[in-house]
Amino acid sequence: MLERKELLKTGKAKSLYHTDDPSKLIMEYKDDTSAFDGKKIEQIAGKGTVNNRFNSHIMEHLKKNDIPNHHLEVSNPNESIVMSLDMFPIECVVRNFAAGSICKRLGLEEGMKMEPPIFEFFYKDDELGDPLINDCHITAFGWANEKDIEAMKDLTLKTNSILVSLFDAADLILVDFKIEFGLADGKILLGDEFTPDGCRVWDKETKKKLDKDRFRLGLGDVVESYQEIAHRLGIDLT
Repeated sequence: MLERKELLKTGKAKSLYHTDDPSKLIMEYKDDTSAFDGKKIEQIAGKGTVNNRFNSHIMEHLKKNDIPNHHLEVSNPNESIVMSLDMFPIECVVRNFAAGSICKRLGLEEGMKMEPPIFEFFYKDDELGDPLINDCHITAFGWANEKDIEAMKDLTLKTNSILVSLFDAADLILVDFKIEFGLADGKILLGDEFTPDGCRVWDKETKKKLDKDRFRLGLGDVVESYQEIAHRLGIDLT
């Protein structure tokens, strides 16, 4: 069994710990819930455990579909063992339907279908509000090279195709999501997490919001909605 060592870093919803194996980390999911770049924060009991199981299921599904990622195994109800990655300071976002910031930025009506899906890069910096960036910013500031940029785009769009099908079969709409990547021995892997904290999911028929927008908009039933998505996807939360 891996021994937990000192804290590597902590964020709004997760903490990472070193272990006695330098190639592996323990990722702990918190019950903390935040929005608006950390300006709104609350604790919602049970969210960390749900997200841990949710992420494990999605990462294993992606592995089976040739999307390499850092997830290794669930080790505790709110903890997983992951590979240590040198993360890019970049968020990769895919939008299948208009929602959130793109509506405000471009004056779009929520729910407008994006054909083809829109891909965007954002710079990870809460103090700056995670600004929208492009390939030129990334290469100019040395955040990634052109080969890595193309790999991140390709893997993100492949991930989108895989998960749109998965969610659609469960009568769910995968509206948009953000993912992050890192390097291990020079190979790009999907890192961080894929949970309802980092995507938008609507019921296909009613368009009911089942994701973190329930927290952002004060709609309530946050964990219950996450559990509903998990149940529809066949995720075991026990």
